[in-house]
Amino acid sequence: MKITIVAGARPNFMKIAPITRAIEKARKEGKNISYRLIYTGKQDDSSLDASLFSDLDMKAPDVYLNIDDKNPIKTAAQIMMAFDDELSANPAQIVLVVDDLTPTMACTIVAKKRHIKVAHLVAGTRSFDIDMPKEANVIIADGLSDYLFTAGMVANRNLNQSGTESEHVYHVGNILIDTIRYNRSRLIQPVWFSILGLKEKEYILLTLNRRSLLNDEKNLRELINVIIKSSRGMPIIVPVHTYVREAIKSLNIQADNLHILPTQSYLSFGYLMNKAQAVITDSGNIAEEATFLGIPCITLNTYAEHPETYRIGTNELVGEDPALLLEAMQTLMDGKWKKGELPDRWDGKTAERIVQILLEGNSDK
Repeated sequence: MKITIVAGARPNFMKIAPITRAIEKARKEGKNISYRLIYTGKQDDSSLDASLFSDLDMKAPDVYLNIDDKNPIKTAAQIMMAFDDELSANPAQIVLVVDDLTPTMACTIVAKKRHIKVAHLVAGTRSFDIDMPKEANVIIADGLSDYLFTAGMVANRNLNQSGTESEHVYHVGNILIDTIRYNRSRLIQPVWFSILGLKEKEYILLTLNRRSLLNDEKNLRELINVIIKSSRGMPIIVPVHTYVREAIKSLNIQADNLHILPTQSYLSFGYLMNKAQAVITDSGNIAEEATFLGIPCITLNTYAEHPETYRIGTNELVGEDPALLLEAMQTLMDGKWKKGELPDRWDGKTAERIVQILLEGNSDK
C-alpha cells in the first residue's frame, strides 16, 4: 500500500511526523506499506527552519510543489495541477491530507478525481461559519474523504450532523499529542534562557499569529497592556515571527518584563511551553499541547478546533476582549486556575491507530 502524505504548512508536519514513524515501524514489521511526503510550498520557505525535520525525527519532503501565491483561488488551482502531475508520476492507493487548509481541499479534489481514497487527518473541526476562509476547505475535504480521523467526540458529532456516514468516521485521538509526548524528553532549553534570568514555572509564554488580531492596533495595545499589568512583574516571553514582532514594537509599549524574541526551533519552543507557568496564545494547536502538558492556557479567540481543550482541559477562551483577558489573568495570578483533565484518546497512540485502520482497510493492496 502506497500512501501519499500532503503537508500544506509548517504546523502540518507536527501532525505528520508520528504517522511517518508509525508507517516505518509497520514496514519494519513486514507490512506492505510505504509513504511519499509532499510539501505544497517552496523548498526555501522561511517557516521551515533548518532544524525542523531533525527536531521532529522525520525525513524532509520527497518533493516540493513550490506553490506560493497569496491568492487562495490561484493557490488551489496551481496546487491541483502540480499535484495531479505528482500522482501521475508516483501513483498511490491513499492520499492523506491534514487540517483545513487550501492545499488540503485542493489535493483532496485531485485524489478523488483520480479515484484514489482520501484519509483526512483531524476531520470534523467545524466552525459552522461559512465566512471563515477555512470552513469551505474542511467541508469539501470531509465530504469527499473515505477515512475521517477525528480527535474527539465533538468532531464526530459535527460530522454526524453534516450527514457523514458513520462507517467512514474513526475517533483516533489527537495526533498532536503523539508528537509532544514523543519529544517531551528531547526538549531543549534555549541558550538565552539563563541569560534572561528565567526560572522554570516563573514566566508567561505569549504567542500571536492571527493577522486579524494584529491589525487592530488599538485592541492589540489594550490586550498586551492587560497582560503586562496583570503579570505582577513576571517575565513575559514572546517568541514570534517578524511580522508579529513589528506589529508589537510599533505600539511603543515599554515594559522591562516584556521580552520579544525570534521564533524558536520546535524543541526549544516545546521546552518554553513545558516550563511556563502559563501560556497566552491565539493558536489552537498550542492550546491542545498545553492541555496535554497540564499548563494553564488563555486563548485569544472565540473559537477552538477542539472544544475539549476548554470544556475539560486547561484552556479558556477570552476572545479578543481585554476585560475577559483581565479576569482570566487575575484568576491565573491568584493561583485559582482549573486543573483540567486529558480528553479521551489523547494518549500518544493516535498514529498507531490510524496506520492499523489503513492497513485493515487495504489489506489486498
